Amino acid sequence: MQPLIRIENMNKVYNPGENEVRALDGVSLQIMQGEFAAIIGHSGSGKSTLMNMIGCLDAPTSGKYFLNGRDVSGMNDRELSIVRNEEIGFIFQGFNLIANLDAIGNVELPLIYRGIDRRNRREVSKEALRLVGLQGRMKHRPAEMSGGQQQRVAVARAIAAKPPIILADEPTGNLDSHSTEEIMNILKELHRNGRTIIVITHDADIASQAKRVIKIKDGRIEADSLNS
Repeated sequence: MQPLIRIENMNKVYNPGENEVRALDGVSLQIMQGEFAAIIGHSGSGKSTLMNMIGCLDAPTSGKYFLNGRDVSGMNDRELSIVRNEEIGFIFQGFNLIANLDAIGNVELPLIYRGIDRRNRREVSKEALRLVGLQGRMKHRPAEMSGGQQQRVAVARAIAAKPPIILADEPTGNLDSHSTEEIMNILKELHRNGRTIIVITHDADIASQAKRVIKIKDGRIEADSLNS
């Protein structure tokens, strides 16, 4: 089976020259369709840079990145934007919701850019909100919801278009323990239903709930193991 994600000898260098910072240093990695992987590392380890590469938010200095069989490492900004919109659902620590839109409006927003007509995107958004248990909050704006509910809206937005990859950057970083458990249970359920889940975290407890843990340090993969 072809890997969904294949990274070959990837490097990312900032400030090339005497004061260069090698954020990624020869990283090679494969993630198969349907995996639930956690990428863990301390601040400055390179995990956020690796997330930006996997999410097509930045381009490597050198190396190759194949996503779903396509070489995306040399794509321009417009091409990368299309890949992001079609292939990856993002969940961020800060929710990134639009304050003056209700829950269903926030979920619909990326569907507009995909060219989905209003009727279909409304139905798709309602279904996504039902999946995360917010069928009773569809008309609520972010300020009218708890942090956990806002993050569930963000999850619904990420999964609405059924992208093959869910990329979650510290998805529980701003949440209490109860909301953290809710979000992790949603991610586990998505994984059981066949989604590929990649969580970026510094929290060993969060990483322990994934099926695979990839540890990064000083821009290099230090360990790559399966959880029992």
